[in-house]
Amino acid sequence: MPSNNMSRMTWVLFVGLLWIYPVLGACNKLKDCLTQKTAHVVVADNFSAFISADKYWNHSSVPKLFSANMSCILFVQKKKSRPQTFGEEFPEMEDCNSSSVIHFPKFYIRRKLLLYVMEEMPCNTSGFPDVSYLGLESCSNDTARVPCQITCLDPKTQCKKSSYDASQCTRMNLTNIYRMNITSRDCLNCDNPVKKPDSEVTVVSNFTHTEGGKVNAAQAAGVMKGMSDLANSINGPSAALNVGEGVTGILAKQTDPVVFEEMLFGYASPSDAMNILGDKNVLAQYSRSVRLSKEAFEKAGGLNANVPFGAILRFSNLDTDEMNSTILGNEVVAVEMGAIINNLTDKISIDFKNIKYEGIPSCRSWSGDGSRPNWTEDGCLTIQSGNNVTCQCSHLTFFAILLVPLNESISSSDLNKLTIITQVGCGVSMFFLAIVLFMHFLFRKTNASVSTLILIHLVSAVFLLNLTFLINDVVASLKNPVACTILAALMHYFMLATFTWFAAQAFHLCMLLYVRSTIGNRHYLLKVSIVSWVQPSVITIIMLSLGKYGKQVISTSDPKDDVAICWITDNTAHYIVNIGYYALIFVFTFTTFIIILSYLICLKRTTNQKVATEMSTNKKSITVILGLCCTMGITWGFAFSAYGPLRIPAYYIFTVLNSFQGFFLFIYYHYTSDPRNSIKAQGSTVSQSTLQTCTYSNENPYSNPTLENPGGQTGTEGGEDSQLKVKEYKQVE
Repeated sequence: MPSNNMSRMTWVLFVGLLWIYPVLGACNKLKDCLTQKTAHVVVADNFSAFISADKYWNHSSVPKLFSANMSCILFVQKKKSRPQTFGEEFPEMEDCNSSSVIHFPKFYIRRKLLLYVMEEMPCNTSGFPDVSYLGLESCSNDTARVPCQITCLDPKTQCKKSSYDASQCTRMNLTNIYRMNITSRDCLNCDNPVKKPDSEVTVVSNFTHTEGGKVNAAQAAGVMKGMSDLANSINGPSAALNVGEGVTGILAKQTDPVVFEEMLFGYASPSDAMNILGDKNVLAQYSRSVRLSKEAFEKAGGLNANVPFGAILRFSNLDTDEMNSTILGNEVVAVEMGAIINNLTDKISIDFKNIKYEGIPSCRSWSGDGSRPNWTEDGCLTIQSGNNVTCQCSHLTFFAILLVPLNESISSSDLNKLTIITQVGCGVSMFFLAIVLFMHFLFRKTNASVSTLILIHLVSAVFLLNLTFLINDVVASLKNPVACTILAALMHYFMLATFTWFAAQAFHLCMLLYVRSTIGNRHYLLKVSIVSWVQPSVITIIMLSLGKYGKQVISTSDPKDDVAICWITDNTAHYIVNIGYYALIFVFTFTTFIIILSYLICLKRTTNQKVATEMSTNKKSITVILGLCCTMGITWGFAFSAYGPLRIPAYYIFTVLNSFQGFFLFIYYHYTSDPRNSIKAQGSTVSQSTLQTCTYSNENPYSNPTLENPGGQTGTEGGEDSQLKVKEYKQVE
């Protein structure tokens, strides 16, 4: 102890101040004293206590060392265990082979504390070491070790490269501490980076299960919301959670209320317990891991008055979504921190390593709302590398990795090209379809035949289908579920209406071919229109009431290039309604197409030479074939070839033909409705048997002036009657 009176008085004041601190609550006061990025003095003495230097050491008689922004002065007995009163934050000192060793917990490294260790007392006449030349923030300065026996230690820097040495720590019987030689500053890490939970807690859940044995999703969301109350009731820093069959997890608190750090959790398989990991270097030992970022805990601490915590539950039997999506490993991970956390820049990570799977992985999340999961890709990024999949998400909720079958995905480059073709084609189609509608309603509406009116209905359906498709990605990007649902329903309705008008067009041509005279059906066009427009609406309303519309994702080989659209979210409903509905229409329209095409070939062979010459040009033949294909929707049949090696070529053919369908309809409308394109034929009558034998002259059996003329006027024989019949032939083409 100091020799002169000034020194004695000073140290008496030291000791007197020690008793100012009550014994109760000393551990928390010690934590407050050991603030971040400040220097502290550790004095080897014959008793254990601490003093807050900032409060009492501002007097001019106090040595310079202790008045220079010191927070704590810790008096430590050598060869004594850590005082129970002060908890694990208090260091220990001992002599070992003519040198001193200090033990301290990770607490000192996490807070980046500087320790000035004083092993011996006075070294000059004043009773205190003269350290006026010592820079307190320059712990790397070798002059810090002076004859006065003061050593500056920087645990954060000097223990940075130390790794856990299980053999030495076991031999020395050391756990959860760092051991540093004050002379050589060698650091031994005895803080095991893999820690098991301190306790085990059974959470009362009372889950009800579905017929397939799945856990009710709404009840699972309720359990996660109760994690805050559970965290307050647990005394220890961590606990293993047992929620029920197939549902386990872990809850860990931040032990330092001042400095938060990220938390890592790892487990080898869904059946193994979760461990708390203190070092990223041990992550390779585990096939699955979860990382909760420091930023997430800081946000939770700002929103929650209690000590921030992280709770993770694993569900191996959570109820599936409405599409029965395939989930990687059947594992759903739920994360809760007692507050609404979103928009994280340092995202949380969920890693699956060395996992075998088939399909394209896509990280999804569910907010917990609703009776069944509604997985969305918002806020999550999928990183795939071989058999490793990482999900990086900016919010906390339920997470899962959905697997999209390989035959349902497409490469990013192909999707980009097909998207460009579709957008350009739809834009061009809408332009020409708008011209058709403009020409019809402005110039030709009063003189239109029934065939032309049916064609106009088809043009209207295709126009509206293209319009809803072009604005689809814009609405999907708004992230408005109601708007996306409405647009998906509208686009689906116009697609079904287009299919139905394909069938109506084929049916009308069949009637003309079969009757060859007036169709004896009152209000024929009105009935066809009601069936074609109303029937699709019934299907759409049923699916809308069942909640089958919403945001759907088109998966690609690179998940970051996935495209979201507003469409049917249930794949089963899509196949049954769309594929099944069009398959029936395709069989009918394709059969009609073959019959009419055969008839036209037969007609060209038997008509007189003049008409045959005028009708046999390649231009007109192509117009007839493309017109019939478009008006009957034959080109949509390429969708059935989109499997196996023909999948990508079929996509391109299907996209090109259907994107430019409006343009083909415009050409067809122009050649069939313009009177200037009529062929002047020299008329002669034929018998009723000419259709079966193809032995008629130039009279067109499609022609029926009574049917095609709304006014009911019949034509006369000769040039006028022949002109009307040839005009009708043009319309059929």
